[in-house]
Amino acid sequence: MVTATALEAELLELAGSVPDPELPVLTLQELGVVRAVHLHGGDTVEVDLTPTYTGCPAIEAMSVDIQRVLRAHGIREVTVRTVLTPAWTTDDISPEGRRKLKEFGIAPPRVHGASGPVPLTLGPTRANAPETDPIRCPHCGCADTELLSRFSSTACKALRRCLACREPFDHFKEL
Repeated sequence: MVTATALEAELLELAGSVPDPELPVLTLQELGVVRAVHLHGGDTVEVDLTPTYTGCPAIEAMSVDIQRVLRAHGIREVTVRTVLTPAWTTDDISPEGRRKLKEFGIAPPRVHGASGPVPLTLGPTRANAPETDPIRCPHCGCADTELLSRFSSTACKALRRCLACREPFDHFKEL
């Protein structure tokens, strides 16, 4: 494993400061999608970026924004490389990112904490099936919520409603 230089660490911080185009309340660092920055010479950089899922439409906007930020800081040539291994999971969202999601009114994904391959489990097919680890309302904290739609404003979120305060909210789905 190669240790990043101080300049690579600084460039990683800059690339990570770019807001997510679909959830601008989060930075790419908080989302956990900027994996590494490799400096080649004094003014050429390669950034490793992992999409939240294969075919994520936001990856192009993320790449353009990373290139813009690094060029503004004197890097002449910036290449953003899509890296699929290791795959991104919702466990890659930082604690700060989870806090910001909740403040923004989006229920953060539950933490699995497992390393290695993401286990596939088939869940209940009914929207009102009981949850083993309930999704809490980001507005009032109640665990009594219902699924309204498996998809919300983006494919990575579901639409839910709190049965206590009756407010609808997005839930960032676990991967």
